Amino acid sequence: REAPLHDKPSQLALNWHSTDAVTGSDVAPPADPNAAANSPTANLAETPSAPATTWVTPNLHGHDDTPHLVAVEIAGAEAILLQRTEQGIRQERRPFRPWLMADARLDDLPGEWTRLQGDEICWLGEFDRYGEALRARDALRDAGREVLWYGSAVKQFLVRSGVTLFGQMQFQDIHRLQFDLETTGLDSAAPDAQILMIAAGDSRGQEWLFAGQDEAGMIRDLVTLFREQDPDVVEGHNLIGFDLPYLAARARALGVPLRLGRDDSPLGFASARRSPVGSRSRSYRPAYIWGRHCLDTLFAVQRFDVGRNELESYGLKAAAAYYGIAEPNRIILDRSEMTRLAREEPDRVREYALQDVRETRALAELTLPTDFYQSQMAPDTYQQVAVGGTGERINSLMVREYLRHGCGIPVGAPPKPAPGGYTEVRRSGILHRVVKCDVESLYPSIMLHSDIRPASDRLGVFLPLLKTLTRQRLDAKSRMQAAEGAKRHYWDGIQSSFKILINSFYGYLGAPFNFSDPDAAARVTTTGQALVKQVAQRLQDSGSLVIEVDTDGVYFVPPPEVEGEPAEMAYVEQIGKVLPEGIRLAHDGRYQTMVSLKIKNYALLTYDGRKVVRGAALRSRADEPFGREFLGRALDALLAGNVEALGELYCAARDKLLNGEIPISQLARPERFSERSLAISANRLTPQALRVARERLGMRLSVYDREDGAIALASNYNEDEDRWRYVEKLHRFAARLQAAIPEDFDRLCPLPDRKRVQAELAGQAQLDL
Repeated sequence: REAPLHDKPSQLALNWHSTDAVTGSDVAPPADPNAAANSPTANLAETPSAPATTWVTPNLHGHDDTPHLVAVEIAGAEAILLQRTEQGIRQERRPFRPWLMADARLDDLPGEWTRLQGDEICWLGEFDRYGEALRARDALRDAGREVLWYGSAVKQFLVRSGVTLFGQMQFQDIHRLQFDLETTGLDSAAPDAQILMIAAGDSRGQEWLFAGQDEAGMIRDLVTLFREQDPDVVEGHNLIGFDLPYLAARARALGVPLRLGRDDSPLGFASARRSPVGSRSRSYRPAYIWGRHCLDTLFAVQRFDVGRNELESYGLKAAAAYYGIAEPNRIILDRSEMTRLAREEPDRVREYALQDVRETRALAELTLPTDFYQSQMAPDTYQQVAVGGTGERINSLMVREYLRHGCGIPVGAPPKPAPGGYTEVRRSGILHRVVKCDVESLYPSIMLHSDIRPASDRLGVFLPLLKTLTRQRLDAKSRMQAAEGAKRHYWDGIQSSFKILINSFYGYLGAPFNFSDPDAAARVTTTGQALVKQVAQRLQDSGSLVIEVDTDGVYFVPPPEVEGEPAEMAYVEQIGKVLPEGIRLAHDGRYQTMVSLKIKNYALLTYDGRKVVRGAALRSRADEPFGREFLGRALDALLAGNVEALGELYCAARDKLLNGEIPISQLARPERFSERSLAISANRLTPQALRVARERLGMRLSVYDREDGAIALASNYNEDEDRWRYVEKLHRFAARLQAAIPEDFDRLCPLPDRKRVQAELAGQAQLDL
């Protein structure tokens, strides 16, 4: 099997019909002026191959409105729906038949086959057993046929039935349990591997701590806790990468059944796969607990930071501190000393562990609501929505709607290069009175305004789906702005979920999905380029200094007479009148100062004194801490208008490096070795570093450059760093700011010269004497 049959469901079908999940009052969608034209399949052609297009209003949240479902599991020929009621969890069983779609039906294939309307992938095969579906899939693929297949049986059920999770629920309604292990080390196979303590808490404010007993007893207590508290969701920071695998390994070694499922089944793991995180992806091995969802806040924080690029570390303590949710009097302990500390200072370690649990819960409440509310729409499990891509969610929405109307689906157009968004830096340097204007939802607005949709969308689902999402997002955003407290958070989660999906519709057109259309994607981007250029030209013609143009926004210095926020907003509104009806230019921020360097790399100072930094050149987690600290302080100086201070910072940092006054914690950099990068670097790694890198392939290691040219582990530091190499790195850090002060840079940050600097230091030493 490609995936366990008990993969949990996420809900894609929550009808925007019934009640406000916060107030309980009736909520009706805004009136659709095209409702008559957008209705049903009565106008579908009678013959399967007819090319007619009928505009269908898609049911965004599915066409089965069973409320309060917290999970769906598959058992043979049945789907088990778990529904939260006032009395607890109620189970309902419905028939389930595995299915697939193909562009042809082969002789001797098992199953019941139905010819759907349309061409291409238009045969629906339904089977009595999952094994039959797998054999049919393999036979079709071996024959070179096009096949649509979902490896998760739960997803098959959700797409086919229109059932979704969490209907009429909000994030606060689900029961979430967090737990954290304190262990002797990170390797569960090490000879001394042991769980020292287990801390747990839940969304109802309860806390538990298991310690001071034998390891097997602690694991049994955790199993009992799962059974008694019966959570819908299990959360942890690095839950998937560490806590659950370590727990499973220790339970196996001790012979303790790890029966965490609602049906008393054990914790299970699937084969490794990859999860998209912005433009990158990371490998992980999914964990499954029957009837529950496993959510990792480490993944959630990484996704939450995409586009913001604010965090220097995704670790629990660093993220909690940055977002202002760190525990008061936060205890920080050295993991390498945990065994000794648990023995000598048990109370301190217990509080430390409980603080980990509380911060995990707070991080989840910040980063996971968007995934929760998207799982009310996308026909997939909550935990899969949290690690999957938005393009696949849109594809699932389209497939579900086509199946509901008895229509086959297209294969998808072959990919081709497409033009990107228009980007340009027109002014670099230090600028003041900066304003940003932004075309709201540029690409979705263009698609709706210009009727740009996939050519293969014969039912006309794509644009009504986008239109419905956009309308409901605006409605949710309006409700959020008028609400307070819990209601505001609820509507913010809803509108953010809609926003993410809306902004993915353009990317879907150019990606390898069933309804992709690269030509349509190209029309969107070229139209967007023309519009943003038009805005930039209008700004320039009216006396503004254009600084940077980036896809859908422009940074600029307005004319002298445009002074103050009200005047800026009126000015932006006037500029926006050059845009077509339905496409809106908005005032998106104002700043005292901007340090403009290169495209997408800049620093901003708000009028209330807050610093905003964008771009990998200015804050990258791959950089050494001393370099990040230098850049941060240098940007502070430039934003304050103190250019000379940059030179002072540079020379001070240079001298400290040469004198060995920078600690290894500031010199070491995080390095994650893949098989390929390890092969390239193997000859430079010390023997111990090479061994550890092989043992922890894909995990971050802390390394530094040694004076003999080797790369060594920071834990083996012996005051032997390559000081001149680090001085050269300092100059490269400073060079990232050169565009801001081109005329003064060489004077303030001279290129290192060993003989000259050594002479300077010798002269300084003589003066000191």
